Parts: sequence; C-alpha cells; structure tokens
Amino acid sequence: MRHDSASREQGAASIWRRFQLECLGFRSMKELLDYVTASLLTNLDGIDPIVFGSVPTEVVEICRLASTLVIQPHEAQVLGLSAERFGENQIRHADRLIAALLELDPAPLDVARDRSRRVIGTCRHFAVISCALLRHRGFASRVRCGFATYFQPGQGVDHWITEYRDKTHGRWVRIDSEILGQGILEHPEDLDAGEFLSGGEAWVAFRDGHLDAATFGVYGTENWGPAEIRGNAIKDLAALNKFEMLPWDEWGRMTASYNGETGPDYDDLIDTIAATCIRDDTAEIMDLYALEELRVPAELLP
Repeated sequence: MRHDSASREQGAASIWRRFQLECLGFRSMKELLDYVTASLLTNLDGIDPIVFGSVPTEVVEICRLASTLVIQPHEAQVLGLSAERFGENQIRHADRLIAALLELDPAPLDVARDRSRRVIGTCRHFAVISCALLRHRGFASRVRCGFATYFQPGQGVDHWITEYRDKTHGRWVRIDSEILGQGILEHPEDLDAGEFLSGGEAWVAFRDGHLDAATFGVYGTENWGPAEIRGNAIKDLAALNKFEMLPWDEWGRMTASYNGETGPDYDDLIDTIAATCIRDDTAEIMDLYALEELRVPAELLP
C-alpha cells in the first residue's frame, strides 16, 4: 500500500510538472525550478519594455520602488479615493498592476507618485511588484507569506515580504519593501530571524509550544489563531511554487479550517508542509504541491 501511495504521488508530481510546462508557458524544467524566471503572476511581458528602462539594477533600490508605487487601502480611504479604485487590490498579476499604475500616472517607474496615483494594494502587492522587478533584472527572487512581529507588540501580523538570493553569501535575504525608509526597523532590507515568520515557521513554533496562536492573525479583524497560520503555510507553499496568490484566496480545506471544521489529519498535513518549506528543497516543495488539495485551482488563475 505504501508503494502504491508513493507511486500515485510521484505520478501526480509528474502530471503537475507537465501541466506547468505545457499550459503555463514554462519552456523547460530549469524554468520551473529556478526563481529568476517570471511566474504566471509575476510575468511582465504584457508591458512595453521601455517602461522598465529606469528600473534600478541594485536589489534594495529595486525594492524601494514598490513603496512609491503602492498604497494601502486604509491610506486610500483617508485620501477619499473613489470606490471603484479599490478593485485594484484584487489584481493578482504583476503586469496588470503595472498597467493600472501607468493608467494613473505614465511616469517612469523610478518617479515617486503622488499617493493618490499609486495602485491600491496590500502588503502582498508590495512583495509581488518587488519580486517581479527583481526577476526582470535577473535576480532569483520569491514572495513569502507569513507573519511580521514588528507592527504590533506581542503579535504576529499577517504579512507578505520578498526574498532574494544573495549569491555572495549563499543565502536567501528577506526584505520588506513596504517599510523601506520608514524607520519601523533598523534593517528592513535584511530582516533578522524572528522578525518575519513564514507560515510554516509560525506553525512549527506553535506546534512546539513557542508561540500563542491566538496572537497570530490579521490585524483589524477577528481572524486570529491556528487556522490563520495553517492558511498562510499553504499560501507560502504556493508562493514557493511561484503562485503568489491574494491574501484572501482560499482553496482545498482552507475554508473548512477557518470554520474550525478540520481535525488532526489536516494538522498533520500542515506539519508536512511546514517541514518541507523549511528544508527548502525545491524539487521536494514542487512534489508536495502536486497534491490536488494544495494546488491553486484554475479558477483562481484567470
């Protein structure tokens, strides 16, 4: 039975890889496995290449652009922006985000916009735009979903950041584009351990009794607790497979988990997800994502 189960899982992984190659535009397995090549959601091919001529070539300066291109919904409300503008935070694709931005202001991307002419988005949009531009400039980059511990004392707040691969030191560097230059942290361009926890890292800390899940969740809502950590662990797995979804996207048993309707078997699955993402073996991450309930469904990828 174990042999049959393993064979089925390997078959699912093979089918999923073939689907990515054939249907999502990847030309080779190398493109599937690296983080330099754009993903479906970070692809910028739909934008005139001239637009990117002024994009810096240094990592931190590239990421700094996001803080002048995106505005959070609560800031947009304070500015009294029109109601139809708030649909911008539903945009998943980076090229569509850039297109919406250019409609508001056609200036080069390195020109800081008036806040009213920035695209409305969440922390995820800061991270995705940074990741897209980093990949465009040839840097291995990826989006991470988890929790920041630096916004509210004693709390882990739902948050998305960007990572890039530092070839010199052979490590992934975590950078929070949203807060660059704001003085919230001394070094937001290189987050210290514990300042941001991926969904999987938060889950392991919770399971080991090192954090109170009731203090982890979405600021300004009643959405706190283990279910929020489970959801972010799955979204982080998707992001590591280059599917950088919206914070409120749900699939598989996520909704049931948020409703308190899952049991120990689901927690065991999250254990596997967390351990796999922390080990950071790309092929292993991709094989786990081949499981049908963990893959982002096609209807969420228009």
